[in-house]
Amino acid sequence: MTNVLMIEDDAEFAEILSEYLAQYNIKITNYEDPYLGLSAGVKNYDLLILDLTLPGMDGLEVCKEVVDKYDIPVIISSARSDVSDKVIGLQIGADDYLPKPYDPKEMYARIQSLIRRYKKVNVQEDGNVDSDFRLDEKRHQIFLKDKAINLTPAEFEILEYMLKHHGFSISREQLVHNCKSLKDKGSKSLDVIIGRLRNKIGDSSKNPKYIQSVRGIGYKLIG
Repeated sequence: MTNVLMIEDDAEFAEILSEYLAQYNIKITNYEDPYLGLSAGVKNYDLLILDLTLPGMDGLEVCKEVVDKYDIPVIISSARSDVSDKVIGLQIGADDYLPKPYDPKEMYARIQSLIRRYKKVNVQEDGNVDSDFRLDEKRHQIFLKDKAINLTPAEFEILEYMLKHHGFSISREQLVHNCKSLKDKGSKSLDVIIGRLRNKIGDSSKNPKYIQSVRGIGYKLIG
């Protein structure tokens, strides 16, 4: 069974979604109060569905706290139509943003996709994925075909984040936000780092074997 934590102040909406997902062996535990939701043992759940308009605490604050403390996929589910909410949510670490109203079938599909992704990431960290890269978090090193790559702190953070999302498109905003060593938070600085990484791993932007540019989004690590 997949256990989903939901923080949503619309109890009727939460109940409808819960009943729909139950047929797929997905159990939703909803809290209308964000403070109760945060104290409900977040780490014991497989995924979080988070509303933004909540009593006493903005959903973006909740998202930031969860992302900073726990390794759990987050789907923001909100009726707020401001594009900046979506951008900020993804920048601070949410994995997906689904505007209300939506078909429960779409939420189910996105939950399945994220659960598969996170399972793959956990395997990747154990070094068991069929990939030329291997991440050793304890030694703070990344290996390519069992040879350590000499990386600057910013290069390591970017490549580490891409490794943890291996095979999935990552936005430029996500990469910049998650690279704490990147002093200049602009796209040009990210391009410089990607260029240096490609040089160090023997990759080409025209015919990429590892770092693939995704038009209009950002990058994807393959191979």
